[in-house]
Amino acid sequence: MEVRQAKQEELEALIKIEQICFPPAEAATEEDMRKRFNVFQENFIVAVEEGKVVGFINGCVTDKPELPDALYHDTALHKPEGAYQTVFGLNVLPQYRKQGIAEQLVSHLIKLSKERGKTGIVLTCKDHLVHYYQKFGFKHLGVSASSHGGSKWNDMLLIFD
Repeated sequence: MEVRQAKQEELEALIKIEQICFPPAEAATEEDMRKRFNVFQENFIVAVEEGKVVGFINGCVTDKPELPDALYHDTALHKPEGAYQTVFGLNVLPQYRKQGIAEQLVSHLIKLSKERGKTGIVLTCKDHLVHYYQKFGFKHLGVSASSHGGSKWNDMLLIFD
């Protein structure tokens, strides 16, 4: 398994994986994925198995330890020098799940964010994933104000030591 920054020629695969891994109301549109990739490609980390992208994690960088819904759609809000890496999505194709790929992606993003001098990582997740992110050191801050995709989300924050 190779975990690394995504390449331009992998964007089509990332768009397809996003559509497979999230319900339509929550998945980024093809247009949003293209905009995000063009603005913060350095924050798209892929897992590659035998030459095939099987998963990825992505998000912008922001000044505040929060993930308002506006960040999902307005790439102008990306602040490359900001203190907090966000996670918009952690995606692994269904046939590759339960193999530790998501864990490798999260761990890689944590390491990369520390190397880049970030203060921490912020994300939102569904109830059943709170415990998953807590094992990486994320703190559950409660129910999020997010209404992304019409779902209930939880605010999670990891501050680096």
